[in-house]
Amino acid sequence: MLVIEDEPELQRVLSQALREDGYAVDQATDGEAGLLKATLTEYDGIILDLMLPKMDGWEVIQHLRRKKKTPVLVLTARDSVSDRVRGLDRGADDYLTKPFAIVELLARVRALIRRSSNQPSPTIGIGEVAIDTGAKKVSLKGIEVVLTAREYSIVELLARHRGEVVPRQRIYEHIFDENDDTLSNLVEVHVSNVRKKLGKDFIQTRRGLGYSIDG
Repeated sequence: MLVIEDEPELQRVLSQALREDGYAVDQATDGEAGLLKATLTEYDGIILDLMLPKMDGWEVIQHLRRKKKTPVLVLTARDSVSDRVRGLDRGADDYLTKPFAIVELLARVRALIRRSSNQPSPTIGIGEVAIDTGAKKVSLKGIEVVLTAREYSIVELLARHRGEVVPRQRIYEHIFDENDDTLSNLVEVHVSNVRKKLGKDFIQTRRGLGYSIDG
C-alpha cells in the first residue's frame, strides 16, 4: 500500500494500522513524491489525501490514471457532494471523509482490492485451499493453516493473480516496505515455508520469471 498524507500523525496512524493488518506500506508526504512512487511501483492500493503540498490529490489522480489503474481511496475533510463527485469523476475508486474509523478504512481497502482483482467474494478457493481475504486466514481441507503475515501476503497476491506469473521483484515489493533492509532471498524462504504448509506444488516456480498458482 502507498499512503500519501502530509499530516505526520495521521500518516503514522494509517501506516501502523495497515502494517498491523498485514500490508507492506510505503509513504509520501506531498503530491509530487506520491505520484512518482505510484507511477514507478505496483501497489495493491493507494490512500490519498486531497489537500497536499506541491500537487493536490485531484491532480495526482488525474496524472496517475493516464498510466495506472491502481485502486485509490481518497481521504478529505471536505464532505460536499461536489468534492466527492469531482474526486470520483477524476478516477478515485472510493471516498472517505475525515474523521473516520480505522476499521472502516481497512474494510474499504479490502473491498477495493477485491474489486480490482475481479474477486467479489472475500473467499478464494484453489483446490483444497481456501483463502479468506477478509479474515486473512487460510485453510487446507477445512482445517486452518497458520501462516505468518508475509507468507499470507504472498499467498493472497498469487491467488489474486491466479494463472499469471508474478515477478519475484513484485512479490518482494509486496511484502517489504521501501525502507526495509532485508535480504532479497527471503522471498524464496517464505515461498518454501508456504509449500511446506500447503503442499509442495501449491506455488509453481517459473525459473527466471517468478512464481504462480495455477490450480
